[in-house]
Amino acid sequence: MSTTKAAGTSRNARDSEPKYLGVKLFAGQRAKVGQVLIRQRGTQFAAGSNVKEGGDNTLFALRDGVVRFSTKRKRNFNNRQRILKIIHVDPVSRVA
Repeated sequence: MSTTKAAGTSRNARDSEPKYLGVKLFAGQRAKVGQVLIRQRGTQFAAGSNVKEGGDNTLFALRDGVVRFSTKRKRNFNNRQRILKIIHVDPVSRVA
């Protein structure tokens, strides 16, 4: 018997699962401790105050607060400038 079919079959008809990357909380929204702010591959966004970067470059909140974005100029090792996007979580005072 033949190991391949007589009719043409596609051997690359599989698709990978979506990774659901991107910004999860935008500026002005409230973040809770441990809540994911950005899922990313690489470092398009950098961690600012009260934000930590996980092993897969995911940024998450270290404190409750309001999300804020900012930019900063960073000089690379080859003397080129890069505009770095930074995400912060500003803590809010609890007024009951």
